[in-house]
This record gives sequence, structure tokens and C-alpha cells, in this order.
Amino acid sequence: MSRGGAAGSRRAALLVAAVLGAALVAVIALATPWDVLPVPPGGRTPVDPGAAFGPEQVARAEAFTAALRPASLTSLVLSLLVSAVFGLTRAGAAAARAVARPLGGGWGWQVLLGSLAILLVGRLVTLPLSAYGEVVRRRYGLSTRGWDLWARDVATSYGISAGLTALGLLALVALARRAPRTWWAWAGTAAAALVVIGSFLYPLVIEPAFNRFESMPAGPLRTELIALAERSGTPVDDVLVADASRRTTTLNAYVSGFGSTRRIVVYDTLLDQRPDEEIVSITAHELGHVANDDVLTGTLIGALGAGAGVALLGWLLGSTPLLRRAGAAGPGDGAVVGLLLLLLSLGTLLSTPVQNLVSRHIEARADLHALDLTEDPDSFVAVQQALGGANLSDPDPPAIWQWAFGSHPTVPQRIAFAADWVAVRDR
Repeated sequence: MSRGGAAGSRRAALLVAAVLGAALVAVIALATPWDVLPVPPGGRTPVDPGAAFGPEQVARAEAFTAALRPASLTSLVLSLLVSAVFGLTRAGAAAARAVARPLGGGWGWQVLLGSLAILLVGRLVTLPLSAYGEVVRRRYGLSTRGWDLWARDVATSYGISAGLTALGLLALVALARRAPRTWWAWAGTAAAALVVIGSFLYPLVIEPAFNRFESMPAGPLRTELIALAERSGTPVDDVLVADASRRTTTLNAYVSGFGSTRRIVVYDTLLDQRPDEEIVSITAHELGHVANDDVLTGTLIGALGAGAGVALLGWLLGSTPLLRRAGAAGPGDGAVVGLLLLLLSLGTLLSTPVQNLVSRHIEARADLHALDLTEDPDSFVAVQQALGGANLSDPDPPAIWQWAFGSHPTVPQRIAFAADWVAVRDR
């Protein structure tokens, strides 16, 4: 490709990234429920961290997060450092060529085996911290896994994520070789399509890799949950019980699937520990996500983000100094895999706070749906306290931590929201 053609392609990639980025911002701004409940008489209920749990529970939750949070941050930093070493030096290119050499050293093997090798190094570097996190979860009674099951889960998670990443990068590099000027457009379209496909396939392919599911036996609770879904306008095909107790003591329920595959899933821990009315409340919250098309909205946001990200990647990989630093000749060189993995990691990190900002507001709207559907604020508050207590949720996390990593409102925030709902209803 000529220098002028390369420059034009790079400018076009940046322009498309800007347009898709603007569309992404617009969708987020318009689709996010920024304020789901009117201000009640007298103003909002103050958020009181002490209202969620007793002093002993608060101390236990704070001790748990104090033990785990530094390890989580250290693991994140180490992962980025590993990615930077392989992406911003010739180590990534050398590793890709070395692991592919026994199979002929072709670009395809460089991408596939190079991706797997670099991701494996990153996983091994952070493995002691993962093991420490498991020790902490066991110490506080959150994990019930044996080390054999923990190791299997780690291997399964690595196999799925690394395998899918390697295949995705293989397709990207193949496109760059076949269409040097427009590869980023084709790759961006494919990435957006994969986000859509993945959201449909996840409950059918990924979930069964970690849990077994059985239909909930016939009885009052199953009947009530199916009727609840009907009242919500989101009928379900089945109510399943997940064998979560093999791994954890945490409590949860969710709704997964689409159309004829939609089902309510209840953790067996929740079924064993909480009364029916609280299970109904948390299920009503999950049905709120379906009623408000949150998965579809999230899929649209993810698709736009993937398209914009790949277009931006097309602009970045047009930088000769960056490619030279990584030891790659261009985006169609299999040795570029280390740089690709670094840029993917940075994109994920930078997008996480935005995703969580949107998520917190969507979760608040689902809380509103649960309260409107059940008209049972007492059970709503009780189940939030139970979930927070069982999961050792920090009732008052640092603001920067909640901004960056908090995907849900805190338990005290949700309790205050329920009080606001009561005040608005009784107005």
C-alpha cells in the first residue's frame, strides 16, 4: 500500500471512530435512565451506611474488602505491566515467532499461539493473587470450592477467554492482510456483530461451563415466579435452580436468554436461605432488566463501542513508530499480536468506568420495577440487606472505587431508594 493510501486509510479510520464514538455517547445519553424516581416530598432520603447492616456486619465487610481490594488492584497493575512489556517492546513479536516456529512460523500460528502464550504469562503472573483472593473468600466463608474445582474454574475461564481472544485476533490480522486499506472497517463490523451474537449465545454456551441447572420443582414459589413474569410482561420458558453452592455461599438470581430460551435462574443458596417473598422481590428486579430491554440496550452500546474501538485501532496501527516499537511490520504481521493485546487491555480498562456508570442507573431502574411490580418495599429492603450481608458488600466504598468499579448502587443507596419510593407512592 502506498504512503498516501495508508495516510488516507488512517484518516478515514479516525473519522469513523469519531462518528461511532459520537453515536455511542448519544445512545448512552438517551438510553440511560439518569433519574428514575421523582423527588419525594421533603427531598431525597439521606444515604446512611449504618442503616444497611449492624456494626459487626459493617466491620466484617470492611475487613473483607480491605483484605481483597489491594490484591485486586495489584493484579490489575501486573496484568497491564505484562501487556505493556509484550506490546511496547519486541518481546511480544519474539514470543509470537518463537512459539510458532515448531509449526512453520506462519503468521496464523504466530497470532494463535502468540496470543495464547502471552495471555498465559499474564494469567500465571497474577495467579498467586487469584489464589490469595480465594484464600480470603474462604476465610470469610464466601467460597466453598476445593482447590481442584478452583483450578478447574481458572483453567476453564482462561481457555474460554484466551481461545475467543486468539480467534478474534486471528480474524483481525487475516482481514488486515487481505484488505490492507479497509481491514478496520470489516473488522469493526465483525466485532459489532460478535457482540450481538455473544449476548444471545452466552446463556446457552458459557453459563453451563460453570454451573449445572435443574428445573425448579413444581410448587407455590415456581408458580408465583412464572406468574410474576407474566405480570411483568416478560413470560419465561422455565425456572431453573443453579448449583451455586458448589462454589460459593453468595446469593443471587437472574434472568437469561431471549424469547423461547428466556428463563429465571435462582441460586440454590438463595433458595435455601431466604423466604419466598424475598426471592420474588429479587426476581422482580431481574425481570425489570428484561422489561426495559436492558440487555438489548447494552448490546447496542457494546456493538457501537466495539465498532468505534476497532476503527480507533485502525488509526493507531497506522503509526509507524508504534509498530516499530512493537517489532511488527504492520497490522497484517502476526508479530503484532502483543501490541493488539495491550491496546485491547487499555480499551477495556478505559471503558469500564463508563460501563459501570450506565449499569448503576440501569440497576436503579430495575429496582423501581421490582417495587412497582411487587408493591412490597419491606421484602425489597430485606433481600438487599441479605444479599449485601451474604456477599460482604462494602456499605460505604471509597468514591473513586465506586465510580470506577461499582456496577450496582450500594446497599444503603438502594435502601434509601426504597424509602423514596414509599414517599412518592404515598404522596
